[in-house]
Amino acid sequence: MIESLRYIAIGIGATLTITSSAFVIGAILGLPLAALRRSQFMVLRAMARVYVELVRSVPPLVWLFLVFFGLPQAGVSLVPLAAAILTFSLIAAAYMSEIYRGGLAALGRGQWEASSAVGLSPLDTARFILGPQVFRVVGPTMATYGIGLLKDSALASTIGVVEITFRAGAEAQRTGSGLTVFLTAGIFYLLLSLPLALASRRVDSRLRARYSIA
Repeated sequence: MIESLRYIAIGIGATLTITSSAFVIGAILGLPLAALRRSQFMVLRAMARVYVELVRSVPPLVWLFLVFFGLPQAGVSLVPLAAAILTFSLIAAAYMSEIYRGGLAALGRGQWEASSAVGLSPLDTARFILGPQVFRVVGPTMATYGIGLLKDSALASTIGVVEITFRAGAEAQRTGSGLTVFLTAGIFYLLLSLPLALASRRVDSRLRARYSIA
């Protein structure tokens, strides 16, 4: 049992690499995508909306297979880990853009008008006025998505990424103790998710005490 525990635990590194990389990249790419969704140009809004709806309408596993098995036909070959990170990053960007858009929609129009009235530049308005408030609104939702992304990372095992689920499957085949092995894998996912949930609640409480939404 201890040997199986250690073997599966080694996969935590790959799981965290996929989750953290995709979350950060998705959070960054989601910003311009959210801006396009609010653009005054209809074509840009339409393009961003098509991307978001298309990505969210297709199961992550299908996108994973399209990237890993499809890109080589276009002359681009990726190792399993890189393919997983790319896939989940593009998916995360779509979801993050909608999270940001919802956070911006929660702010009253008066926030923009008041910032403009006191002479703040658009950059300063976004950085000092809107940014903290939007983050307070979307923080819990982002954390929830992050936990979901952690669980979705298990799909990377289908293309050969040696993460928790992949190692659990290999160990189950070796020992024949599927119930124990996958129960152990589930506990690992639970232990990885709890700190994120607790940190989200703490940050949300602090931001609620500091900022209010008009």
